[in-house]
Amino acid sequence: MTQKDRICLRILHAAKERFSHYGYCKTTMSEIAQDCNMSPGNLYRYFQGKLDIAEGIAAAHTDKRLEKAREIVRDPAKPALVRLRDFLFDELRSTFKLLDEDPRVFEIAEIIAKERPEFGNQQLSKERSLMSEILAAGAANGEFDIQDVVETAEMIQSATIKFRFPQLYSQLTLDKLEHELNGVLKILFHGLTCRSHPIAVAADVPVSPSP
Repeated sequence: MTQKDRICLRILHAAKERFSHYGYCKTTMSEIAQDCNMSPGNLYRYFQGKLDIAEGIAAAHTDKRLEKAREIVRDPAKPALVRLRDFLFDELRSTFKLLDEDPRVFEIAEIIAKERPEFGNQQLSKERSLMSEILAAGAANGEFDIQDVVETAEMIQSATIKFRFPQLYSQLTLDKLEHELNGVLKILFHGLTCRSHPIAVAADVPVSPSP
């Protein structure tokens, strides 16, 4: 890690603390600079504005979440269908928890979604890439009957987007959202699975319990 990387991390940590306490809108770049014991001019050498800092915080959260998701995706002990289900349920639970535990994070998520839609699109692309890995594995071993892995991943993501940072779309409880996601996946999996594969006869694939 370079000196610049260490300074950027210090800035992100200080900004996150201030955003959590005072909110994004009530925080200024000067206050973040003061928390980091640097001048506002020096702060602008690392981040062009407050929105860039918020995006950096969001990116760090996403990277941490996707690190766990990769472990789910690449678990050789589970069928591809189970990995796909676990991946989507983990996405629901982790993003719900993130917004539920800190209302200020919800504020930042709304602002980034509005002001930096390209950032959200980049994160969706990373998640689709992981889904494509699962689908490719399932197609290779005969679990899934699909021709275009990338397009199928895009369609699954479109069908389940409500369950990613769900508080941005509704005020439902986690239990209700899990019930809905389970129902959506039943329909999707009937379309994905090869009729001749043993996994296709399972109406309900077990979901890994919440940690």
